[in-house]
Amino acid sequence: MKQDMIVILDLGSHENTVVARAIRALGVYSEIHPHDITAEGLKALPNVKGIIINGGPNNVIDGVAIDVLPEIYETGIPVMAAGHDKALCEVKLAKFGNDEEFIKNAVRSFVFDTCKAEANWNMKNFVADQIELIRQQVGDKKVLLALSGGVDSSVLAALLLKAIGDKLYCVHVNHGLMRKGESENVIEVFRNQLSANLIYVDATDRFLGLLEGVADPEQKRKIIGGEFIRVFEEEARKLDGIDFLGQGTIYPDIAESGTKTAKVVKSHHNVGGLPEDLQFELVEPLKQLFKDEVRACGVELGLPYEMVYRQPFPGPGLGVRCLGAITRDRLHSLREADAILREEFAKEGLDKKVWQYFTVVPDFKSVGVRDNARSYDWPVIIRAVNTIDAMTASIEQIEWPVLLRITDRILAEVPNVNRVCYDLSPKPSATIEWE
Repeated sequence: MKQDMIVILDLGSHENTVVARAIRALGVYSEIHPHDITAEGLKALPNVKGIIINGGPNNVIDGVAIDVLPEIYETGIPVMAAGHDKALCEVKLAKFGNDEEFIKNAVRSFVFDTCKAEANWNMKNFVADQIELIRQQVGDKKVLLALSGGVDSSVLAALLLKAIGDKLYCVHVNHGLMRKGESENVIEVFRNQLSANLIYVDATDRFLGLLEGVADPEQKRKIIGGEFIRVFEEEARKLDGIDFLGQGTIYPDIAESGTKTAKVVKSHHNVGGLPEDLQFELVEPLKQLFKDEVRACGVELGLPYEMVYRQPFPGPGLGVRCLGAITRDRLHSLREADAILREEFAKEGLDKKVWQYFTVVPDFKSVGVRDNARSYDWPVIIRAVNTIDAMTASIEQIEWPVLLRITDRILAEVPNVNRVCYDLSPKPSATIEWE
């Protein structure tokens, strides 16, 4: 069943994602698109029933006020304005910020009475639509998928397997920046349990060699993203008929990597790090979903609970948690500390309560005491946050006895570490990851 769609045109608002989520909460699918989309581009989108022009404080680019193209008003599709006064009806949303309930009530009449949209947005319909779109795009060709084993790539793998079966080839690259036991688990689940075509590549030395001495986080992300593609291209040349690259891009990746009206928060390897000479056409069926919707998609596809609610892990892996220039010894300490944190959180049931938790090891040392002698070692920083859509995040308040036990274990079991700290910074002003 084709799902009706409301298109949000970004005219500089900070609330695009809130408006999109509010409309989806009404049971109607919504997507965010740039303000300068053409009428032809708009009509190429499936089942567009209405347009919301979402104005805001970022509506000036290079000193010039931006607007949608005049032809948008001539498409015959109903238009509503938010913070913009040229449309069929205008509603002031900006002052209500993240109040999703208000926004739902403000747009309800436009969505259902004016646009005559049906409340048919649900994961069953989304999966059915995406399977059809994937088959139309791919045909009888093959798709190469970067399978990290995280939630996004796992859900994408399940969706692609449902759509094209054995025409999907999954490549798991161990870039030396995985969590302890991560690659072994990916092989067990996907090759042994799900019978996917899985190619395992151990490229640890290759990645760490390229990253040697590189301290800038944006440069690290782009090196990792670019080299990932190079590895995939090499694997693709060993196969016949690979024309497509599956990418587990989700909407927060796109938003944080910058839009025409918003600055870059941080580049994501599957958005900002792709090389210009990419040899594949991208398949990105999850790119308009928020994180909670990706999980709901995984449940609809029948993936195990443990996989769907697996803790998010960034594409660059521990590379953005081993702060500054990566060294093998500091990376080892980070991996061991992370394993202790995950083990202790699981004992307390916090792995089911906390959305994301991890350790960070910065590239500076402090004076300490070990075995009654002066030590000069790294600190380990613990971070634990809760969020719905990864656009904002709050801090999990961990009980002191739990924190103290984790601290004792890290200090006793992890080499070259003499301090443990707990990060209390929400998003914003911090991001979830440190880099």
